[in-house]
Amino acid sequence: MNLTNKIAIVTGSGQGIGRDTALTLAKHGADIMVADMNLEAAENVVQEIEKLGRKAIACKVNVSDKDDVNRMVDKTIETFGDLDILVNNAGITRDAMMHKMSEEHFDQVIQVHMKGTFLCMQAASLHMRKQGKGKIVNISSISGKIGNMGQVNYAGAKAGIVAMTKVAARESARYQINVNAIQPGFIDSEMTRAMPEDVRQARILEIPLQRPGQPEDVANAVVFLCSEYSNYITGTIIEVAGGRSM
Repeated sequence: MNLTNKIAIVTGSGQGIGRDTALTLAKHGADIMVADMNLEAAENVVQEIEKLGRKAIACKVNVSDKDDVNRMVDKTIETFGDLDILVNNAGITRDAMMHKMSEEHFDQVIQVHMKGTFLCMQAASLHMRKQGKGKIVNISSISGKIGNMGQVNYAGAKAGIVAMTKVAARESARYQINVNAIQPGFIDSEMTRAMPEDVRQARILEIPLQRPGQPEDVANAVVFLCSEYSNYITGTIIEVAGGRSM
């Protein structure tokens, strides 16, 4: 899966799944725009990518702000001369039971996940349409399929990303832009390690493979969807969840 000289934007890539995705794309030859709200974290990932022999730049971006998103895309094209890949990974959680969830926390999650995905796809696809090529991968969640208690905002947004992916795939197909989504399951990360241990173990018992996934499991699926091996795949949703939703 050779991505040599491909140019990729990965949002939310200062840590976690986004970081591993950026590094894995770079290992396969891509140059990376490392986009994150935490500029220091993004710059650290840039240094890791440069050690792999690839080019990278960092950008502080709020994906729910259209001007920020446009600047991110413009800076990528100005620096690297093209844009081949967009990975919409940026996300937040504001968990609470439905009867306790504040309107503010509901809106924040929808803004980042759904509006952010929309704005990034819109800005990137305008360039990709002119080039007649491109790969867009949206990171949804298995929560958007099965629902998790305390995540009516998050699960709703992640389900919305699935529908947005299918619409974008239909609209972009004539321009040879592939748009797909990944639904990670229970992934070993800073967020899941912060769970109470009894809750964590209960989640693991729900997984047929009986273990959490690793960020690189998601990253590997992203690389496949960004490679020529997926050229005839669009509008699909790949679960990286250890069989949890079977």
